[in-house]
Amino acid sequence: MNTIKANNELTSARDKKFLTLIAVLSVAIPVVVAILFFMPKEGQPKVDVSFLPTLHAILNSLTAVALLLGYASVRSGNVKGHRAAMLGAFGLSAIFLVSYVTYHFLGERTLYGGEGLLRYIYYFILLTHIVLAIVIVPLVLLSVYFGITNQLKRHRRLSQWTFPIWLYVAVTGVLVYLLISPYYS
Repeated sequence: MNTIKANNELTSARDKKFLTLIAVLSVAIPVVVAILFFMPKEGQPKVDVSFLPTLHAILNSLTAVALLLGYASVRSGNVKGHRAAMLGAFGLSAIFLVSYVTYHFLGERTLYGGEGLLRYIYYFILLTHIVLAIVIVPLVLLSVYFGITNQLKRHRRLSQWTFPIWLYVAVTGVLVYLLISPYYS
Protein backbone atom coordinates (compact mmCIF):
# COMPACT_ATOMS: atom_id res chain seq x y z
CA MET A 1 0.00 0.00 0.00
CA ASN A 2 2.79 2.46 0.84
CA THR A 3 4.33 1.87 -2.59
CA ILE A 4 1.03 2.71 -4.32
CA LYS A 5 0.63 5.85 -2.19
CA ALA A 6 4.23 6.94 -2.90
CA ASN A 7 3.72 6.35 -6.66
CA ASN A 8 0.47 8.35 -6.62
CA GLU A 9 2.15 11.24 -4.79
CA LEU A 10 5.07 11.17 -7.24
CA THR A 11 2.68 11.11 -10.20
CA SER A 12 0.65 13.91 -8.68
CA ALA A 13 3.76 16.08 -8.15
CA ARG A 14 4.95 15.35 -11.71
CA ASP A 15 1.47 16.06 -13.07
CA LYS A 16 1.33 19.36 -11.22
CA LYS A 17 4.67 20.46 -12.68
CA PHE A 18 3.71 19.54 -16.25
CA LEU A 19 0.17 20.86 -15.97
CA THR A 20 1.60 24.20 -14.81
CA LEU A 21 3.97 24.23 -17.80
CA ILE A 22 1.07 23.38 -20.13
CA ALA A 23 -0.98 26.24 -18.66
CA VAL A 24 1.89 28.71 -19.14
CA LEU A 25 2.48 27.58 -22.74
CA SER A 26 -1.26 27.70 -23.47
CA VAL A 27 -1.29 31.39 -22.60
CA ALA A 28 2.20 32.34 -23.84
CA ILE A 29 1.94 30.85 -27.34
CA PRO A 30 -1.18 32.78 -28.46
CA VAL A 31 0.09 35.98 -26.81
CA VAL A 32 3.48 35.77 -28.56
CA VAL A 33 1.81 35.02 -31.90
CA ALA A 34 -0.54 38.00 -31.47
CA ILE A 35 2.31 40.33 -30.54
CA LEU A 36 4.39 39.24 -33.52
CA PHE A 37 1.43 39.49 -35.87
CA PHE A 38 0.77 43.14 -34.99
CA MET A 39 4.37 44.21 -34.33
CA PRO A 40 5.69 46.99 -36.59
CA LYS A 41 8.13 45.72 -39.23
CA GLU A 42 10.35 48.80 -39.53
CA GLY A 43 14.04 48.22 -38.86
CA GLN A 44 13.81 44.44 -39.13
CA PRO A 45 16.23 42.51 -41.33
CA LYS A 46 14.99 41.82 -44.85
CA VAL A 47 14.72 38.06 -45.19
CA ASP A 48 12.76 36.34 -47.94
CA VAL A 49 10.14 34.26 -46.14
CA SER A 50 7.68 34.25 -49.03
CA PHE A 51 7.94 30.44 -49.31
CA LEU A 52 6.68 29.89 -45.74
CA PRO A 53 2.91 30.17 -46.35
CA THR A 54 3.17 27.28 -48.82
CA LEU A 55 5.20 25.31 -46.27
CA HIS A 56 2.50 26.07 -43.67
CA ALA A 57 -0.19 24.63 -45.96
CA ILE A 58 1.93 21.52 -46.53
CA LEU A 59 2.53 21.10 -42.78
CA ASN A 60 -1.18 21.55 -42.05
CA SER A 61 -2.06 19.01 -44.75
CA LEU A 62 0.41 16.49 -43.36
CA THR A 63 -0.90 17.13 -39.84
CA ALA A 64 -4.45 16.39 -41.00
CA VAL A 65 -3.28 13.16 -42.65
CA ALA A 66 -1.37 12.12 -39.50
CA LEU A 67 -4.44 12.86 -37.36
CA LEU A 68 -6.65 10.72 -39.60
CA LEU A 69 -4.08 7.90 -39.60
CA GLY A 70 -3.85 8.12 -35.81
CA TYR A 71 -7.62 7.99 -35.47
CA ALA A 72 -7.91 5.01 -37.82
CA SER A 73 -5.08 3.25 -35.98
CA VAL A 74 -6.64 3.59 -32.55
CA ARG A 75 -10.05 2.54 -33.86
CA SER A 76 -8.49 -0.65 -35.24
CA GLY A 77 -6.61 -1.34 -32.00
CA ASN A 78 -3.17 -0.42 -33.33
CA VAL A 79 -1.89 1.52 -30.31
CA LYS A 80 1.70 1.77 -31.61
CA GLY A 81 0.48 3.15 -34.95
CA HIS A 82 -1.80 5.57 -33.13
CA ARG A 83 1.03 6.82 -30.92
CA ALA A 84 3.40 7.23 -33.88
CA ALA A 85 0.82 9.10 -35.97
CA MET A 86 -0.22 11.40 -33.13
CA LEU A 87 3.36 12.20 -32.16
CA GLY A 88 3.97 12.86 -35.86
CA ALA A 89 1.00 15.26 -35.93
CA PHE A 90 2.34 16.93 -32.78
CA GLY A 91 5.81 17.30 -34.31
CA LEU A 92 4.41 18.71 -37.55
CA SER A 93 2.31 21.19 -35.58
CA ALA A 94 5.35 22.24 -33.55
CA ILE A 95 7.35 22.83 -36.76
CA PHE A 96 4.38 24.75 -38.15
CA LEU A 97 4.24 26.96 -35.05
CA VAL A 98 7.93 27.85 -35.23
CA SER A 99 7.65 28.57 -38.96
CA TYR A 100 4.45 30.59 -38.48
CA VAL A 101 6.05 32.75 -35.78
CA THR A 102 9.11 33.23 -38.01
CA TYR A 103 6.94 34.27 -40.94
CA HIS A 104 4.93 36.79 -38.93
CA PHE A 105 8.10 38.17 -37.34
CA LEU A 106 9.95 38.66 -40.62
CA GLY A 107 7.27 38.77 -43.32
CA GLU A 108 4.81 41.37 -44.46
CA ARG A 109 1.15 41.09 -43.57
CA THR A 110 -1.09 39.98 -46.44
CA LEU A 111 -4.66 41.23 -46.66
CA TYR A 112 -7.42 39.23 -48.29
CA GLY A 113 -8.59 40.90 -51.49
CA GLY A 114 -11.62 38.83 -52.42
CA GLU A 115 -15.11 40.27 -52.67
CA GLY A 116 -18.72 39.21 -52.33
CA LEU A 117 -19.80 35.94 -50.75
CA LEU A 118 -16.28 34.49 -50.91
CA ARG A 119 -15.06 37.31 -48.66
CA TYR A 120 -17.60 36.35 -45.97
CA ILE A 121 -16.70 32.68 -46.31
CA TYR A 122 -12.99 33.49 -46.01
CA TYR A 123 -13.43 35.58 -42.87
CA PHE A 124 -15.73 33.00 -41.28
CA ILE A 125 -13.17 30.26 -41.90
CA LEU A 126 -10.33 32.52 -40.74
CA LEU A 127 -12.11 33.60 -37.55
CA THR A 128 -13.09 30.06 -36.55
CA HIS A 129 -9.60 28.86 -37.43
CA ILE A 130 -7.94 31.48 -35.22
CA VAL A 131 -10.25 30.96 -32.24
CA LEU A 132 -9.94 27.19 -32.39
CA ALA A 133 -6.16 27.39 -32.95
CA ILE A 134 -5.97 29.15 -29.59
CA VAL A 135 -8.27 26.60 -27.96
CA ILE A 136 -6.37 23.64 -29.38
CA VAL A 137 -3.02 24.51 -27.78
CA PRO A 138 -3.88 23.30 -24.26
CA LEU A 139 -6.02 20.44 -25.59
CA VAL A 140 -3.15 19.04 -27.68
CA LEU A 141 -0.58 19.51 -24.94
CA LEU A 142 -2.81 17.81 -22.36
CA SER A 143 -3.83 14.99 -24.70
CA VAL A 144 -0.21 14.25 -25.58
CA TYR A 145 0.84 14.45 -21.93
CA PHE A 146 -1.93 12.10 -20.77
CA GLY A 147 -1.12 9.68 -23.59
CA ILE A 148 2.62 9.66 -22.95
CA THR A 149 2.14 9.22 -19.20
CA ASN A 150 -0.33 6.38 -19.77
CA GLN A 151 -3.23 8.21 -18.15
CA LEU A 152 -5.44 6.63 -20.76
CA LYS A 153 -8.83 7.37 -19.19
CA ARG A 154 -8.01 11.10 -19.10
CA HIS A 155 -6.42 10.87 -22.56
CA ARG A 156 -9.52 9.26 -24.12
CA ARG A 157 -11.93 11.68 -22.47
CA LEU A 158 -9.99 14.76 -23.61
CA SER A 159 -9.12 13.41 -27.06
CA GLN A 160 -12.82 13.22 -27.94
CA TRP A 161 -12.64 17.03 -28.10
CA THR A 162 -9.03 17.44 -29.17
CA PHE A 163 -9.20 15.32 -32.33
CA PRO A 164 -12.06 17.07 -34.18
CA ILE A 165 -10.90 20.55 -33.20
CA TRP A 166 -7.29 19.83 -34.16
CA LEU A 167 -8.41 18.32 -37.48
CA TYR A 168 -10.62 21.37 -38.15
CA VAL A 169 -7.71 23.74 -37.44
CA ALA A 170 -5.38 21.78 -39.73
CA VAL A 171 -7.88 21.62 -42.60
CA THR A 172 -9.01 25.25 -42.30
CA GLY A 173 -5.35 26.30 -42.21
CA VAL A 174 -5.04 24.85 -45.71
CA LEU A 175 -8.31 26.50 -46.81
CA VAL A 176 -7.17 29.90 -45.52
CA TYR A 177 -3.94 29.50 -47.48
CA LEU A 178 -5.77 28.51 -50.68
CA LEU A 179 -8.13 31.48 -50.38
CA ILE A 180 -5.48 34.11 -49.60
CA SER A 181 -2.61 32.78 -51.75
CA PRO A 182 -3.57 34.85 -54.83
CA TYR A 183 -2.98 38.00 -52.74
CA TYR A 184 0.58 37.24 -51.59
CA SER A 185 2.94 39.74 -53.17
